[in-house]
Amino acid sequence: MKRKRLTREESKEQTRLRLLDAAQTIFMKKGFVAASVEDIAEAAGYTRGAFYSNFRSKPELLMELLRRDHERMQVDLQSIIQEGVPREEMEGRALAFYSQFFRENDCYLLWAEAKLLATRDAKFRARFNAFSREKHIFFTEYARLFSERVGTPLQMPAEVLALGLIALCEGVEAFRACDPQHVTDDLAEAVLGGFFSKAVFGR
Repeated sequence: MKRKRLTREESKEQTRLRLLDAAQTIFMKKGFVAASVEDIAEAAGYTRGAFYSNFRSKPELLMELLRRDHERMQVDLQSIIQEGVPREEMEGRALAFYSQFFRENDCYLLWAEAKLLATRDAKFRARFNAFSREKHIFFTEYARLFSERVGTPLQMPAEVLALGLIALCEGVEAFRACDPQHVTDDLAEAVLGGFFSKAVFGR
């Protein structure tokens, strides 16, 4: 079967995606600072020039990876509150998603790298903080919508609940990454699930 010839736009998008995938792997393995543009380009099968044809810098690429991860999470969260889903099922889906999110969160270290970079780089900090506020706004609105769909009043203001749940999840993930023998998957799930149930459902 004859292989379809990619358009210029399709070829550029393919290059961009390969660079993003390669960068995620390299950043997770070597860390943001130690990873070079050459490392990323080589892992993707391209040249340094291809990198700079798609991204102005490593920090810009890192931000793109974070956005991609957040967009995937948004899709998953929206699927929880589809119209017509019974209340009990929505609650069960939400609890399972939050309490077990860490098990498949391959991008946790990228967010940790971004926080470290934000403490040292003022230009990146401004962009990262703006994005973090967008993320907080999304979770705040999601909390309100979830409350409306399931018919359960929130136990605290939506913006407080959103920030608290984000911070708790990131904190548990950090402890688990550093000390997995003590903070086991089961313990992490119990902590996240327990706090989620109390904070969101009041039980």
